[in-house]
Amino acid sequence: MGIFDKLASFLGLKKKEANLLVVGLDNSGKTTIINHLKPAESKRHEIVPTVGFSVESFSTKALKFQVFDMSGQGRYRTLWEHYYKDCHGIIFVIDSSDKMRMVVAKDELDQILQHKDIAGRKVPILFFANKMDMRDAATSVKVSTLMVLDDIRDKPWHICASNALTGEGLAEGVDWLTDQVKDVIQAR
Repeated sequence: MGIFDKLASFLGLKKKEANLLVVGLDNSGKTTIINHLKPAESKRHEIVPTVGFSVESFSTKALKFQVFDMSGQGRYRTLWEHYYKDCHGIIFVIDSSDKMRMVVAKDELDQILQHKDIAGRKVPILFFANKMDMRDAATSVKVSTLMVLDDIRDKPWHICASNALTGEGLAEGVDWLTDQVKDVIQAR
């Protein structure tokens, strides 16, 4: 840590850091959402499916997020649980146009919520009902119903309709998550 970092930290000017876990089924738009949130100079022009996981970062006015972009392919989903213990928040991305796989997404959510490293903690979960630009997309209310989100009573959660390509809905969700994560960090 340099002298300016120490001074900024001492004065309270340095942003607090938080770990986010970004999960969801493959092809739901996780990497595209993260890419949209990153600073312009570090954005990728071509998005490819994540293999395993990747680590990215972005900042809001209040926090610096280290983001673990987890592959949603079936064979990689078992990796998710290795990152639960150190996460301050979860972004769960749902392809709102893929109603056939909504049951699989719900099963994955249930496994997360029941995991020993998540079950006893008030980890905030932001749901992005993504791909709202698609003709057959379900509304965020319908996605919430299909995912039975109202049954989550022990964790703060929020759902936003989003379009990762245009960025629509992302700012609202990240603002909510930032407020929630700040509370989690202060409680630790």
